Order: sequence, then structure tokens, then C-alpha cells
Amino acid sequence: MGVVGGHAVIVGGSIGGLVAARTLAHRFESVTVLDRDTFPEGAGNRKGVPQSPHAHALLISGRQKLEELFPGLTDELITGGAVPFDPGRDLLFHQMGALRTRFTSGRLGISLTRAYLEHTIRRRVTALPNVEILDRTAVSGLFGVPGRVLGVELDDGRRLGASLVVDATGRSAGRTDRWLERLECPVPKTTTVKIDVGYTTRVMHRAGGELHDDALLYLMSAVPPDDKRAAAVFAVEGDRWMVTLGGWHRAHAPVDPEGFAAFADALPSPHVSDLLARTKPVSDDNAERFLYPAARRRWFERLRKVPEGFVALGDAICSFNPLYGQGMTVATLEAVELGRCLDRHGAATPAMARRFYRAASRVIDTPWRMSTSSDFMYPETAGAKGIGTDVVNRYVRQVMLASHVSVPAHRVMLDAQHLLAGSASVVRPDRVVRSLIAARRSPAHPAAGGPGRQS
Repeated sequence: MGVVGGHAVIVGGSIGGLVAARTLAHRFESVTVLDRDTFPEGAGNRKGVPQSPHAHALLISGRQKLEELFPGLTDELITGGAVPFDPGRDLLFHQMGALRTRFTSGRLGISLTRAYLEHTIRRRVTALPNVEILDRTAVSGLFGVPGRVLGVELDDGRRLGASLVVDATGRSAGRTDRWLERLECPVPKTTTVKIDVGYTTRVMHRAGGELHDDALLYLMSAVPPDDKRAAAVFAVEGDRWMVTLGGWHRAHAPVDPEGFAAFADALPSPHVSDLLARTKPVSDDNAERFLYPAARRRWFERLRKVPEGFVALGDAICSFNPLYGQGMTVATLEAVELGRCLDRHGAATPAMARRFYRAASRVIDTPWRMSTSSDFMYPETAGAKGIGTDVVNRYVRQVMLASHVSVPAHRVMLDAQHLLAGSASVVRPDRVVRSLIAARRSPAHPAAGGPGRQS
């Protein structure tokens, strides 16, 4: 690993931008992170991240990669209050009509707020000697020559030159596309999957033992296509429960305490309702709502000519349905791939950018296929459906049913969902046979009178 350029500018200071700064810090003489938002002194939510007050999942593959980039980060987060858990034992997962069977997986997850994770990573990145983080600094455009980005223009009229500009601004693709088009740079086509997701979060005091069987997390996804509700309960730092309720296609939980409780009471399992009855809110007016109309993927890897001196990363390439908790982990894995591609090419050349987008596509493919396939279990979902989605969904239903009684089936699902194994691992022939046999023993299997029917 060596220096490949003079100055890198990262537009966007959320998780993706911060991790990108870490990977670029040893490859550029200096790195500047710009964000229009005001960063809080501590682990506080901020306006520029409207989803921050809600439950976030850091997948195990994401935690492992962050630990490589920031040695000791896991222990630091746990010392500060993040809750360690084994996803096979400490997570109650109610899916397709019943709970997955519990087992000790040996995997280490951590449960914490998005704000705490971002604050801790930002503190680590700020300590890097050649990285400068500037908040309250808005970017108004890119400057350069046709086909090549040479830096960014700020709202106050200043220009910052750069060997590489990284777009980590999130879902604001329209603005970046206009900037690129002014430099005669091609922009990628976009695939949109309309999901109309919305959810509400309340934060409750946690004394311990309020969740069934002393579990630390609870996830619920109802049985599609008729029931579109979802729920998440995470133990987080500060002895708190973060309770998020909502779902797809207008199955959104109310903000008022009574409506929120009524939504929980109507869920197919009593876990959330019981927890709310046993706990008190941190404050009466702490409910937050978030709406997410569509998942989007921008196909940079399909461009015949990519902009020179520029790459997009994180939600700027692909923004997933947030109910699956994939975004922070995918952005982290992409940032690592960017570093590898720079090492291979030795400079921020078009060939480097093309290699990066191909690598990022491989990172994205599995979570995108998994999340959109699940979204298409609901007939209201609109957009480009992948070939074979319905066939895959019928089989995945059987694996979900098998996970109610089969530890191997649960382990396969766990590893796939945490991006520890590719989606192909779920459909290995030997696993197909075992899953189909085990599924019939599930209490939720249609043959047993359960709700896990085929669509």
C-alpha cells in the first residue's frame, strides 16, 4: 500500500464517507470530508440523517470489517454501552408465522444506535493526522474538464482540487447527476423498486428481562402477501430499548403512544406488546417516523465510459429497503474495495473506477437480490423484478419454515442475512432437500394449519 494521489475529497460525512476516509487516508497525502450538516459533540441524532433515530442493524460482516479498519473498535463500543449478542441465541426472530429455533452460533454481533456508531467512527477518523472533517460546508457542484472531475465547488465560492472525489451523499443522486452532466460525464441508469415502507420508533427504559426469554433483540416479519407489518426491538447503549414498528405498502405504525401500542397489540406475536407494557418511555414525545418510498440501484458498472477522478459509494450507488439493515455494512465493504482497487492501479484512473464499480456490484448483488426478492413477496411492490424471483421466493419460504425447527436451516439463513455467505449457499442441492423435509415439521407449515402458505 502506497500513496496514489495528493488530495481526496469525500462529499458526505455519514458512515460510508467516514469509512472511505479511513481507507483513503493511507493512500492520499491528505483527505477532506465535507458535510452540510452540523455534527453533534456527542452521540446525537442529526437532521442530515433522518433515519438516525430508528433501529439500525450492523451486520456481523460489517462489524468484522470495521474491526479490521479500526482495531479495537468492537471492544470500545461495548465498553461504551453497545450490547454484545449471539444472533442465534439472543435474537428472537419471528418470521413466516413462528420463531426460528434458537442455538449458540458463536457469532458476535453488537447492538447500538446509529448515532453512537457514527460518533465513535468519526472520532477515530478525526484523529488521523492527514484527514480533515468539515461540517456546515455545502458542496454546490463539481469542476473539471469534459469527462474528468478535478474537484468540488463550495457554496461560498471556494474550490477544492482533488485527485479523487468520492460521492458519499446518499440518495441525492439527481443533484450529482446534474453536476456530472455539466462536465459531459455519462450518468448511470437507475432501477427503482417501489416499496412504500414507513416505520415509527419509540425509545424505552431497559432494566433487563423485559423481553421474553431474556433475549436482547427481537425481529418480526409477518407472513406475506396478506400481512405487511414488521417490528424490531434492539437493546442499545444507555440501558434503553429501541422499538421500531411499521411495514410495507402503508402498513405504517402511528406516532401517538396509544396508536403505537395498538399497532403492537395487533402483531401476530405478543413480544413487542408485552415489552411495551413492562417498560416506560424515555420521554412521552420521543416517537419518530421515517418514510422510504423506494429502493434504488444505479448501474455505474454498466457505463461504457466512467467519469475520471470520481467514484460514488454507499447509498449513492444503491439504497436498500432499510427494514433489512444492509446499508451500513454494504457501504463499509465498498469502501474496502475502493482501497484495493486504488492499490492495484496506483492512481484514480478510469480503469480504477471501472474495476471499483465491478467490485462494488459484486458486494451489492447478494443483498440487493435478497431484499428485492423479499419485497416482491407483496404484489403491491412495483419495479423491475429479477428473473426467477417467484421461484426463489417459494423456496426461501420453505427454508424460513425449516428454520423454525432446524438449526442448520437457521444457520444458513443467518449467514446469508449477515453477508457472511453468498445467496447461492441457501440453494445448495443438499440444503434444498434438507430444508424441504424440515419445513414440513414447522408449526407454521400449511400442512400443520399454520399461515406459511404459498403465494
